[in-house]
Amino acid sequence: MAAQRRNLMQSHQSWTDDLPLCQMCGVGTAPNCVYSSDGKGTQSHTNEDGHLRFRGEDGCFLYGVFNGYDGSRVASFASQCLTAELLLGQLNSSHTDNDVRRILTQAFDVVEKSYFETIDDALAEKAHLSNYLLPHNENVSFHQLSSQGQKVQERLKELEQEVSGGATAVVALILNNKLYIANVGTNRALLCKSSIDGQNQVLQIGRPHSTDNEDELQRLAALGVDSARVRQAGQIAGQSSTRRLGDYRVKFNYNEIDLLSAAKTSPIIAEPEIHGSQSLDSVTGFLLLMSEGLINALESAHGPEQANQEIVAMVAAELAQQTSLETAAQSVVDRVKRLHHDVYVSGRQRATYCSRHEDMTLLIRTLNYALADGALTPTQGGRIYPVSVPYSNSQSTSKTSVTLSLVMPSQSTLTNGTNTASTLEEGTPTPGQSPTATLQSTNTQTQSSSSSSGDGSLFRQRGSQAAQPDETGRVPPYVDFSQFYLLWGSDHSDGQSTQGGLGPQ
Repeated sequence: MAAQRRNLMQSHQSWTDDLPLCQMCGVGTAPNCVYSSDGKGTQSHTNEDGHLRFRGEDGCFLYGVFNGYDGSRVASFASQCLTAELLLGQLNSSHTDNDVRRILTQAFDVVEKSYFETIDDALAEKAHLSNYLLPHNENVSFHQLSSQGQKVQERLKELEQEVSGGATAVVALILNNKLYIANVGTNRALLCKSSIDGQNQVLQIGRPHSTDNEDELQRLAALGVDSARVRQAGQIAGQSSTRRLGDYRVKFNYNEIDLLSAAKTSPIIAEPEIHGSQSLDSVTGFLLLMSEGLINALESAHGPEQANQEIVAMVAAELAQQTSLETAAQSVVDRVKRLHHDVYVSGRQRATYCSRHEDMTLLIRTLNYALADGALTPTQGGRIYPVSVPYSNSQSTSKTSVTLSLVMPSQSTLTNGTNTASTLEEGTPTPGQSPTATLQSTNTQTQSSSSSSGDGSLFRQRGSQAAQPDETGRVPPYVDFSQFYLLWGSDHSDGQSTQGGLGPQ
């Protein structure tokens, strides 16, 4: 069985080739990048992220984002194996919430065990060759060791590359129109939905399993690990995650790692933390799954305080302009990439945090959310809606909000909104209608006010009715440059008139 799984993993064949893709989501990606002093970027390794987006039977949908490291093998294997463990008849509409949680947990356990089965032979050969090189091995002469040692060392390097690596995962399952999130590691899930009273909520579902997560530190401490040292180090075997798939070094050889040497049992686990179910009945909005690389790039550029607000603002702005979910997701990733690069070349305070970024992946799954009309732009009747978005990275219950101006596609003939929620329509959006009310925070950590780039703030001063083309097909200007031309003319009064030069003719 191990040989079969290994051969399948190394081939181009997939366990899930025949499963239909979900058309209600889009994925954007960007490879890792390291900047040189002149701002030019180069990719340091092949893309190690992975994702899945399948539609199963009986109203079942499965989505996932995997953040690989030290190679893409674990992320690729997990995305295929996890799908096979969940969408080939294991789930149906008769299952209860407890059934779904049990099946999700078992699926992650099978993925972990199945992956290690694929590298069993390589690990055994690696152990054998390592013993061969030990100096106390009396069965090997010095001459034999010197002549074959180089070949053995080269083979050991090959084996190490074959068996090393791991991945973190965030998986979303929709069954019976209920949402379940299973998380292992440091990726992130955000849910933007409309509430019954016409407000909107954006919730971060779960917290990252990292070295600054108090619950995870307590779990490690209960196993005998010095949690204070773990917090101070910030990483375990090169990664900040305390839960991960694969990575045999921290699973089988944890006693050889200084930080984990006192652990009674394996401290780094692949058991998912499962959240749900969350009913999606009458919900309008979108679900976001993000890899750690995307989160870190945004937080490196602007700080961690408002990362959730910014990414939601970007997504809403792109959904208001794009007619394709794939294009919208890719546009958001490209915006984060440009933002990260611009901060680095600016030389500002946070530039030192932006010398590089890892692979980035964003998955957007809409929930009864209407995309923009391709013929409609924000200057042609698109309405501007203020939204307030919480950053719920803690268990705080204080109610604060962050105002962000977003351009949303108009559903009918609308005039431009103002900057207060009182001008917005009341009631709950119906399926197929974009959100038209403020996003109210119910679980947030910080408070500030800002506007995201591309958020439509340039159009706030327009009149109540969008300008219409005249008989020549031109749209009248809505910015008055008369004062500019007068000032320019007075500064260049050298006998030349502004007539025939700058200014409207």
